[in-house]
Amino acid sequence: MTSYRIAEAADLLGVSDDTVRRWVDAGRIAASTENGRAVIDGIVLAELASELADAPNPDRAKAVSARNRMLGIVTKTTLDTVMAQVEMVCGPYRIVSLMSAEAAVELGLEPGVSAVASIKSTNVVVERP
Repeated sequence: MTSYRIAEAADLLGVSDDTVRRWVDAGRIAASTENGRAVIDGIVLAELASELADAPNPDRAKAVSARNRMLGIVTKTTLDTVMAQVEMVCGPYRIVSLMSAEAAVELGLEPGVSAVASIKSTNVVVERP
């Protein structure tokens, strides 16, 4: 099971550490403790990322500039025998990549894991950090 420290979760969501801590304190997102540190389960984080992407905040979108490589969290993976569709949330952006099913399996792309979307024209290449 993948889990993220508060700072890692904040980076993936495109918000500050303090914002994630406030969300944990308010009960918006569940956290547990590992080795004395607060951590958030990857699937729980992916669900929040999807929720945030479905209701984007225009002010937050203005504060983040798009780059060619964006760190994000995988929110959904759909596989068939040949191809895979991988959905990610990178800050306020929802990214969808089509790739071979073999590549998605080899990279371990499943909801809750962090990944980097490298964008070149209409192609999105996903890699693990």
